[in-house]
Amino acid sequence: MKTNRLEAFSDGVFAIAATLLVLEISVPPSGSELGRELLTLWPSYLAYVTSFIVIGNIWINHHTMFDHIVRADHTLLLLNTIHLMFIAFIPFPTAVLSQALHNGTKESIATSFYGGTLAVTGILVNFMWHHAAHEHLLLGKDISHEQVKWNTRRFLVGPVGYGIGVIVSLLAPWVALTIYIVLNLFFLWPGHEHTTSANA
Repeated sequence: MKTNRLEAFSDGVFAIAATLLVLEISVPPSGSELGRELLTLWPSYLAYVTSFIVIGNIWINHHTMFDHIVRADHTLLLLNTIHLMFIAFIPFPTAVLSQALHNGTKESIATSFYGGTLAVTGILVNFMWHHAAHEHLLLGKDISHEQVKWNTRRFLVGPVGYGIGVIVSLLAPWVALTIYIVLNLFFLWPGHEHTTSANA
């Protein structure tokens, strides 16, 4: 079967997940010093921007990947559905991370939980790509074997990077958060359009 409906459904999940991120940012209570209260919300802003970049990056790379995947079977549909389940889940670890940064406690747990969620999304993309690329099963004719191998290696960067971040978060949560941000900025940097990142 063609991938049109799969991509349309995926786009809807990405859009909803990105929209839900803003709900974590609470409006300051009435009668409070508005300027000061808005400034104290910086952990929410940071978590929001980070996760929006993450979801945007995953969406871009999902789109790029399905430029090469032109057919879908039951296994790919199942893997993509599980992948989308974790995309829709991202607002929750984002809220946990924001709360931990607000309170200044349990930051290591929150950061590792956040990074672990992103690592799973990367692993699922690897599963999808390996299944689609096996013997060129679901790929179009416009991608060479060399490009398949390049993307296969590149796919490993995301889950490995997030995995390292999870380990680092146990000792230095802010360093881990920096790793997550740098990974996504790297994959969003112009010049990566012809390949697919491991993050998505």
